[in-house]
Amino acid sequence: MKTTVRDIMTTRVATVHASTPFKDMAVRFRRERVSAFPVLDDDGKVVGIVSEGDLLPKETPNPRSPVRTPGLDEQILYLRDQKKAEAGAAADLMTEPAVTVGPDDSVDHAARVMYLRRVKRLPVVDADGALVGIISRADVLSVFDRPDEQIGKEIYDDVVGNELQADPTRLTITVRDGIVTLTGTPDSVAHRHAIVSCARHAEGVVGVRDRLDDPVPGQP
Repeated sequence: MKTTVRDIMTTRVATVHASTPFKDMAVRFRRERVSAFPVLDDDGKVVGIVSEGDLLPKETPNPRSPVRTPGLDEQILYLRDQKKAEAGAAADLMTEPAVTVGPDDSVDHAARVMYLRRVKRLPVVDADGALVGIISRADVLSVFDRPDEQIGKEIYDDVVGNELQADPTRLTITVRDGIVTLTGTPDSVAHRHAIVSCARHAEGVVGVRDRLDDPVPGQP
């Protein structure tokens, strides 16, 4: 069974309200030893994320002041930082809308969202948009703590034997440090491709070494 976001999320989350003043957030970042806060509205719904980096322009006015004529991207960044330097509350500093996931989403999905959206953490929200937890990159990477024996058993019993209805006695599956090595002769070419694909997508797998022999010619 795939690990879900619910299995790895932290449920005690430090948050701020959209109206929380700059100074309060600066104090809480240090006191609570976090690097970002989900920002909530009056209904407890996540409306954005404010990070330590969002507060830095206040300490460094004109942080992108160029000595040459800036390009369009630089001008946009400069104006954004100027706005943040002048901001006084979370609503003015936060990144919005917040990139979120649901508690029943798979960890694989959460990892893809983090990678594609270039974010370090994801608030977890229910169907109504209310905050129920948060996950970080470290939480997502925790699936690689899975024991090698457990990975091998899943591939051998559940994937090869049950899902694919292949003959598991024709194969040898070894796992070391999350790397799966497949040897033997699968029932068919189709099964070979399916077994390799399933092994690659098994939770906790770092890599797959395909050492399988080609099936007997003429088989489907």
